[in-house]
Amino acid sequence: MEQRHLGHTGLRVTRLGLGTMAWGRDTDEGEAADLLKAYLDAGGNLVDTADVYGDGEAEALLGRLVEGIRDEVVIATKAVSVPHSERRFDASRRHLLSALDASLARLGTDYVDVWQLHAYDELTPIEETLAALDIAVNSGRARYVGVANYSGWQLATAAAWQRAVPGRAQIASVQMEYSLLQRGVEREVAPGAAALGVGLLPWSPLGRGVLTGKYRTGTPSDSRAASDRFAGFVEPYLTEGARRIVDAVATASDGLGVAPLEVALSWVRDRPGVVAPIVGARTPAQLRGALATEDLTLPQEIRSALDDVSAPAAGYPDHGWNRG
Repeated sequence: MEQRHLGHTGLRVTRLGLGTMAWGRDTDEGEAADLLKAYLDAGGNLVDTADVYGDGEAEALLGRLVEGIRDEVVIATKAVSVPHSERRFDASRRHLLSALDASLARLGTDYVDVWQLHAYDELTPIEETLAALDIAVNSGRARYVGVANYSGWQLATAAAWQRAVPGRAQIASVQMEYSLLQRGVEREVAPGAAALGVGLLPWSPLGRGVLTGKYRTGTPSDSRAASDRFAGFVEPYLTEGARRIVDAVATASDGLGVAPLEVALSWVRDRPGVVAPIVGARTPAQLRGALATEDLTLPQEIRSALDDVSAPAAGYPDHGWNRG
């Protein structure tokens, strides 16, 4: 599998990452082992998790599965989210460093390759939050650091602060929702990341599963939209506007003789600044479909057609508002 640099760093990761949000909840240990083996056998190396996935069980499960092969895997995890609490996000130094130590214990390792801030915390001064990243890197507990779900100004503030003084931990990556159904990152986050040398890691690159085409004729009983837990997560992308984009993807897939998910995943994988989409496959069959994109490059005319049908509304003061 092709590798790319993570932003302006020397770390190289494969251009498709494996997500673990369902591990320890919808995906049991046996299924997770099959997923990881299939991914590694295909040449993949980037596995993304978080301290809150499965209430910590995703990290624990991953830790058990990489025992003996730790050096073959680039582990990225996250902290900041505080479920079941009045304070949804906590990026204080106290919480972050405690969360990192807990993640390391569950993962059974003394370092993570990429440690990410899961969200922006408006209640904590940004300099305190970023100081925790410095401590994590300087202590050897994290090799690189990144952020997730940051707006353009939040990313620029964090990256500029870290670049202001030599020796601070540089922001290597920003993980954002990005797909044909969600292109909001193109307004400010993506151009900001490019200017700052920050690699873009798209999550939910298949539009929360909608771009696979599984919902074109109804809601499958085994789908996320049919579950009480995830129905509200999928529902925003079951609109008439989304249907037009899904239909365009289906038309392209028919013409190319590949699955719709391959078209949708290839499109986002090759967008400017993208390092590696994170695919949260729940079954080996789903993962095999995603891995098949390694051999697919969309023809320019198809990319242009998909660009046009999915173009997000933009205007002042979005990036590029004064062009033309």
